[in-house]
Amino acid sequence: MFSSPLIIIFIVFALASWIVSSQLKSRFKKYSRTPLQGGLSGKEVAEKMLYDNGISGVKVLSVGGQLSDHYNPANRTVNLSAEVYGGRNVAAAAVAAHECGHAIQHARAYAPLKLRSALVPLQNVSAKLLNGIFIAMFFGAFMLPSIISFDVALLVIIACYGVFTAFALITLPVEINATQRALAWLNTSGITGGRSHVEAKDALKWAAYTYVVAALSALATLVYYLMIFFARRD
Repeated sequence: MFSSPLIIIFIVFALASWIVSSQLKSRFKKYSRTPLQGGLSGKEVAEKMLYDNGISGVKVLSVGGQLSDHYNPANRTVNLSAEVYGGRNVAAAAVAAHECGHAIQHARAYAPLKLRSALVPLQNVSAKLLNGIFIAMFFGAFMLPSIISFDVALLVIIACYGVFTAFALITLPVEINATQRALAWLNTSGITGGRSHVEAKDALKWAAYTYVVAALSALATLVYYLMIFFARRD
């Protein structure tokens, strides 16, 4: 199950992921040097966007890590990395507004977000199943038949990557919509404008590319295993 085509797929998308990640970090660093006219911090931008959209009961918190920003629908918190939380620049404002976009989606019961949240438990189970199969393969192919047949293992792998692909694909509209909400509000609220708005848009564009690469990687791997499955049936 680890043949040359799969290794090529892994290398290609690992390289693509590295390029996008590098560009994202570069853009964030660059736009972190552009101050906001209003001088608001990422935390203040987030709180203002939530207030302007009538969202209450959502806390804005500071978390560790770099570009670790996320919205947690379970406890309704917008979690911002330290440089975004306290940053008074375009990059911080763009990221903070994007995460608030997810909070607004949650409050408005945005269907794709609800579907993605529903897939999280299934994705976690799929990851554990896949790890179990690959661990058995790592210690030797002779161990796999003693647990399950190759065909059954192949079907499990296909099912798991089917879940991963579905999750990755449904993530795309969720992230794009959050970005659209963020950019629209940043513009109408006057937080960004002119050059600063162009920079905010560019920063969020590169963030979106990370999800595009992840979706294409999952889809390519799923197609690869499906081709193996149908080839064995011929």
